[in-house]
Amino acid sequence: MFKPFSKLDQSSKTKKSRSLLIGSIVAVIIALTPLIFYSYKFFPSGSTLNLYFYTYESKYQLSIITVMWLFMAKFVPLLLLVLWFFTCKHWWYHVLLIPIAMYIFQAVSLIYEDRFIDEVEIFWLLPIMIIIIPFVYFIRLKLFDKHVLGIDLEAMDRELKAYKEKELKEKERPQKDEMAKEKLL
Repeated sequence: MFKPFSKLDQSSKTKKSRSLLIGSIVAVIIALTPLIFYSYKFFPSGSTLNLYFYTYESKYQLSIITVMWLFMAKFVPLLLLVLWFFTCKHWWYHVLLIPIAMYIFQAVSLIYEDRFIDEVEIFWLLPIMIIIIPFVYFIRLKLFDKHVLGIDLEAMDRELKAYKEKELKEKERPQKDEMAKEKLL
């Protein structure tokens, strides 16, 4: 094999092996989600969890198992949505940020505020939705115009620039002709 092409083969092999490794890690994480969810059963049944560096006491929920059950009910879908977001190749993947933000707000409010969850998270999500939804709709409009209607905005811009340049040249031509006539006289 030629030496210049040996680097190309190595780079494609490393890309394929990297893709295979990342795909395997994602598949293992997805396969382990039931185990991750049911890990709440290994927590104590009391209302206090003593760790080496922190003590958590649940005031609203009566047991740590209930708190961890609620947390895992938020964490596992969050994990799956994050994996989907980073592996999705569709144009609309930014919309996944809305449920990701929702699950993050719910999990954080469960752990830090220790209250009934899913009460005020919508108010935190509204600004995120106000930013993401128009952004995704704008992408959709550009794709719809280009692929469905066949409208190429860049080609239209080029045509408009060419038309303006032609128009300017036509306006300059009579002025040059008049100047040339005046010089002759």
